[in-house]
Amino acid sequence: MTTTDIAQLSIAEAAALIGKRKLSPVELTESCMQRIGSLDGRLRAFITVTREDALAAAQQAATAIAGGNYKGPLHGIPIALKDLFDTAGVPTTAGSKIMAERVPTEDAEVTVRLKAAGAVLLGKLNMHEFAFGITGVNPHYGGTYNPWDTTRMSGGSSSGAGAALASAMTLGALGTDTGGSIRTPASLCGITGLKPTYGRVSRRGITPLSWALDHAGPMARSAADAAIILKVIAGHDPQDETSSEEPVPDYTKALTDQRLKHLRIGVPQEYFFDNVDDEVLKAIHAAILVLRDDLKAGVSEVSLPLIAEAPAAVSAIMLPEALAYHKRWLAERPQDYGEDVRARLEMGLLYPAVSYVQAQRFRSLIVEEWRQKVFDRVDLLAVPTTPVPAPSLDENDLQTTLTLTRFTGPFNLTGLPAISIPCGFTKGGLPIGMQLVGRWWDEATVLRAAHAYQQATDWHKRAPPL
Repeated sequence: MTTTDIAQLSIAEAAALIGKRKLSPVELTESCMQRIGSLDGRLRAFITVTREDALAAAQQAATAIAGGNYKGPLHGIPIALKDLFDTAGVPTTAGSKIMAERVPTEDAEVTVRLKAAGAVLLGKLNMHEFAFGITGVNPHYGGTYNPWDTTRMSGGSSSGAGAALASAMTLGALGTDTGGSIRTPASLCGITGLKPTYGRVSRRGITPLSWALDHAGPMARSAADAAIILKVIAGHDPQDETSSEEPVPDYTKALTDQRLKHLRIGVPQEYFFDNVDDEVLKAIHAAILVLRDDLKAGVSEVSLPLIAEAPAAVSAIMLPEALAYHKRWLAERPQDYGEDVRARLEMGLLYPAVSYVQAQRFRSLIVEEWRQKVFDRVDLLAVPTTPVPAPSLDENDLQTTLTLTRFTGPFNLTGLPAISIPCGFTKGGLPIGMQLVGRWWDEATVLRAAHAYQQATDWHKRAPPL
């Protein structure tokens, strides 16, 4: 394995070598830096690369491990953060011109937890401005290109994370997801992205888009790696009022049980299989057959009450909340926003308070309906992540946004844990993602099923021809 190939190891593989002192965190970090140097000029996955700090942290990790102070599977592992997670002393721009000079004095809670676990932070990842878009096209820092086809979008808003992981510039990343911003780039870039249950991961120190819909979660090249990251970042934060005190299981232990024999997987009868690209449809049906025939899960059709009304409720909550956060800047510095983001913020003005209140009431209603009528029958849902593969960079922004979030947004509204994993490729070589969605707080089952599927297939091991 060459120096740059080392960065293509999974977190689990690299951790095993580091723990046995067969691989140095410094060597691993240098490998990532070499790939960033050779590839990021083409892909624009990073806004800020903290090379010196990363190498210093890697050396500290190497010294600690040599001294017998191994902290666990993230110790010495290179991780990159979407550029809306606060990092003390390092710019956090939120992909915007407005925050271009902002340097936080404190870390976000999840940043603190990653550092405590010994992770090596490589830098800050490119993103759709203020996380308010799904294409990853950014007028201030340049759009992020899809490693599988650089004429295509990488998805957003965690666009840099998707591209950096697919191209092995980092072993893991953190993203945020308000309407699909972890799972969409995961699907379009052929990686794994998990949106945990609402409240599972602290959002303190993360630039918000919509307080009621924002989730933070892991992005990686496998479900096993996502489990390693989630184990570190999950858990109650008393300084985050939305943070849950729900107990956090050992997600990595859940992966050892790959028997899906008693797992009940529901395939929705409506909505999620309407107006879907033929190649995506074929790949999803084939993936469901793997779950049923190879992994012996029980598969049945299920109806999802109120699903057709969910997208409108997402918009009625997200747009006014985004406007509330940006109202002052929108009045004082409208010219400093990208046209697409400014237009979305202005759309928030069209929603009266009664629409927002009704949407929040609908949210409570759909959660209760699904609790009683869906997850009493099944343990998981299996659906496409996006109805189409990666669109061209020049496609219409509004229509593309509506298309790419159609299957992800409903799970932000319900707050359910949902993972996107690769399940095939188009004839043109573009990745296709399948979404597995579980009960509230049951990320362990979501990860177990995703891991079992990845043990039975090799889609997640494929790398773009860079």
